[in-house]
Amino acid sequence: MKKNLQTEAGQTNHDGKNALVDAINQSFALFKRNYHNQFFKAFSNEQDVIAVKRLWLDALSGYSAQVITSAAHAVVKSSEFLPTLKTMLDHCERSAHGALPEPRSAYAEACCAASPKQEQHWSHPAVYHAGKQIGWHFLQSSAEHIAFPVFKEAYLAICNRIREGEQIKMPEQVKLEQPVAKPASKETTEKYLDSLKSLLK
Repeated sequence: MKKNLQTEAGQTNHDGKNALVDAINQSFALFKRNYHNQFFKAFSNEQDVIAVKRLWLDALSGYSAQVITSAAHAVVKSSEFLPTLKTMLDHCERSAHGALPEPRSAYAEACCAASPKQEQHWSHPAVYHAGKQIGWHFLQSSAEHIAFPVFKEAYLAICNRIREGEQIKMPEQVKLEQPVAKPASKETTEKYLDSLKSLLK
């Protein structure tokens, strides 16, 4: 099977290309075992399988072999149906980028977050940064039909930056140093004692 896919897809012997071919082959083998009847109904002959593998190899070439195989296992665990390429792409996105939540879930999380915002446990830093960008007061005081489209636009823009390779992290929390008490000087101590003595006379 691997040889067929390499020949059909015009692959070279480059290790990275071979790893992707292996990942596609492993994914299809997994789907064949788990969606047996659906698989043979969708692919009536070997040429159909090879053609679809070529398509998937091209569409998923931006992901690592590990991401592809992880996404395939996630599909099997979460769906009773043979996945489409779109389903596989969605799972690869989640696997590659730390499970970015859907815009609606991210919006609900941002609206419900307690203060101080920076210290909350966020599902992903992108949610925090989208809320901060549009303003927490606007987010929590505006009606959903007004706030959600604005939040969604900001959030998706940040998600796209992440997909392009930008590292989005939570800002570092600044710890305030506790003031260190300095002992009074000998002169100050003596003046204080003298004043106490005068009060007791």
